[in-house]
Amino acid sequence: MLSYQEARDWLQQRARPLTLRQTVALPQAAGRVLAEPVEAGIDVPPHPNSAMDGYAVRCAELSGPLPVSQRIPAGADPQALQPGSVARIFTGAPIPAGADAVVMQEQATVDEAGLVSFSVAPRPGQNIRPRGEDIARGQCVIAAGRRLSPADLGLAASIGLAALPVLPALRVAVFFTGDELVEPGQPLAPGQIYNSNRYWLQPALQRLGCEVIDLGRVGDALEPTRQLLRDAAAVADVIVTCGGVSVGEEDHVRAAVEAEGELTLWQVAIKPGKPLAFGRVGEADFIGLPGNPVSGFVTLQTLVRPFLLLRMGLKPDEAAPARHRADFEWTRPDPRRSEFLRVRKVAGDGGWMLQLYPQQSSGALTSCAWADGLAWLAPGQAVSPGDELAYLPLDGQ
Repeated sequence: MLSYQEARDWLQQRARPLTLRQTVALPQAAGRVLAEPVEAGIDVPPHPNSAMDGYAVRCAELSGPLPVSQRIPAGADPQALQPGSVARIFTGAPIPAGADAVVMQEQATVDEAGLVSFSVAPRPGQNIRPRGEDIARGQCVIAAGRRLSPADLGLAASIGLAALPVLPALRVAVFFTGDELVEPGQPLAPGQIYNSNRYWLQPALQRLGCEVIDLGRVGDALEPTRQLLRDAAAVADVIVTCGGVSVGEEDHVRAAVEAEGELTLWQVAIKPGKPLAFGRVGEADFIGLPGNPVSGFVTLQTLVRPFLLLRMGLKPDEAAPARHRADFEWTRPDPRRSEFLRVRKVAGDGGWMLQLYPQQSSGALTSCAWADGLAWLAPGQAVSPGDELAYLPLDGQ
């Protein structure tokens, strides 16, 4: 069996980042991956401006009450400050030439004649935002390979950009195999089960930023499975299935992939999990997840998610996992496989503690719904309360 690290590295080495470029308007760019670095063509702010409502002044002239020579709202083009006067100014408004400070209105008094005096002597530069304080012309403001956040889009707008170059969304086709599968809402006949994999896999992929193409269910037959693979390869960058890649007589996905392309089938030393398939059908990558819902869920989080992020043009987080103390005991570790226990962070004395879901069976999908992360144990690693464990947060939790 491949170790967890070996399988993860093998997959990441074969991830082919998308190369096409698209230019999309800012409202459509949220969540997309930036294809090229963004540099500022202007200074932000483009001119010195007032940090608050008050009065623009020349500090050397404040020996007594002074008249107001102009009013400067945001967006105005002010005249130079007349000698021996002050200017009424508002937040964000340009500083008039000749002024070197802004006094907040709370520190100003206006007499009956309209003359202004101040309770505090200002310092030069006070309450003035200098030109380029936030962004300087030519500065790289958003690096390539970043998933664009709402703040990034606001940043792009602040330098005058209406559109951004992005990578296309990764198209992932999914289908599910098995005569026994029934969609929720329909009655179960003897021997049938509900297709739960469809309803966690699709949103998990969408949350990553993939464009999911749902091709439904295929029965346990070779020719329909081959046709569905051809259909998927024609429209997708990656094909993901759950189940059907083992060696049983009714496991037709393996034979279909081998007939339509190429397939590598592993036993990966992880628990839950173990069987994982990777291959190619046409130009599309193929990933066969275990059919057991918990095994498929954990395998997607630990092995497939980093591969998909690289395919999307993103870099998986390479930082060492966070470590938190266990508040449980694990006395019968698997001697050969890395284990991923479904856990939840809870506040404890001195930091986070990890609670263990009581049912760690690979058939207990309730553990995945309850957990906010996985405790990663090395092969043979037992756990006593207080032990520090590597913690992998579940995507989206």
